[in-house]
Amino acid sequence: MLGWELPPHNSGGLGVACFNMAKALSNQGADIDFVVPYQAKHPNTKFMHVLNATNLDPIHRYGGGAYTTAHLFDEIIPDLKDENLVSIREVQQEYCNYVEKYLLTNEKPDVIHAHDWLTYEAGIMAKKEFNVPLIAHVHATEFDRAGMHVGNPLIHEVEYEGLMQADRIIAVSETTKRIIHEKYHIPLSKIDVVYNSLDESYEVEDYSFNDKTYQYIESLKDQGYTIVSTVGRFTIQKGLPGLLRAASLAISKNNKLIFIFAGDGEERNSLIELTADLGISKNVIFTGFIRGKKLRDIYSLTDIFVMSSISEPFGLTALEAAHHGDVLILANQSGVSEIIWSALKYDFWDKKKLADEILSVAENPALKNSLKKNIKKEYHKISWDKVAKKCLKVYNEAMKHKGID
Repeated sequence: MLGWELPPHNSGGLGVACFNMAKALSNQGADIDFVVPYQAKHPNTKFMHVLNATNLDPIHRYGGGAYTTAHLFDEIIPDLKDENLVSIREVQQEYCNYVEKYLLTNEKPDVIHAHDWLTYEAGIMAKKEFNVPLIAHVHATEFDRAGMHVGNPLIHEVEYEGLMQADRIIAVSETTKRIIHEKYHIPLSKIDVVYNSLDESYEVEDYSFNDKTYQYIESLKDQGYTIVSTVGRFTIQKGLPGLLRAASLAISKNNKLIFIFAGDGEERNSLIELTADLGISKNVIFTGFIRGKKLRDIYSLTDIFVMSSISEPFGLTALEAAHHGDVLILANQSGVSEIIWSALKYDFWDKKKLADEILSVAENPALKNSLKKNIKKEYHKISWDKVAKKCLKVYNEAMKHKGID
């Protein structure tokens, strides 16, 4: 497996998905070497071998930036003689070099499973030089990350080459499968849809709500306010300006609504400015980046969880919210909307419909309770055990295609 992050050094859902997928595959008998582009400890990964492609700190896996000194550069990647700071392309090159050296000195694997564009070049190299079947797993495309705009042409080139060279492709939803087919002209017959599942720690972790973490929000609930939340990176992909405008419409009809934006990103300042311009600052709370117990406390306080993404390949945060009993309102452009039938849905550009759905849940206790009950029944439909079995089936098809028994 070729990946770019694992918990606790993950910046989003990709690392969580990779961890749970690998663990479920291990339970099915797979022997996994998982390559990451940095050096760090990964607790609870005894079920697989975690290999470090460089000596980089996890924070530098996307490039060294202003914090990298020449001395640190020499210490981290001594093989590189260039005096420039480490860039993400240099990290990717070192990653490729490591995978090549590893495959030269170790037993050839049955299959290479590469997660997203950052690892595709290493996967292509492994396929060409060692004749190993290549699985390209698409958690998100550059079209998703760019909010269905053009995005980075270099990333498009790498994605296209990886998808063309792959023996099989795994997409996290039918939505993602359609984008791969329409944007990169990959045959539908080459793409298998394998949905993600809820992080297993949500099932087994000892969690109890702490009513002292967000006392202000708790007091607002006691006064009859309905709490609406969204969780994620503040990027163009997430469609958050549309959510704020829908919030403004809803608040104009019912001012007992509080909107919580949990996360951070490049749009943070513009979102705060838009909140002020819309005149709804008293009804909107920005928490900053949170994770772990504090994030779970937000889910526990929330009545309605909104996923407003312009393009969301899957959306694990919706399953996390469902686990905590939230009503879900999902953009039709999200993969998770394909498996949660009892969620309310809307097109990401339809601010009026989103506002109306928020008001319907806030003002109709019977509807709210019915949706919560049905969603609770549905979010368990996909398990990581089922994910692993589907992945093994894809592996076998790729090996058969290569003539490997």
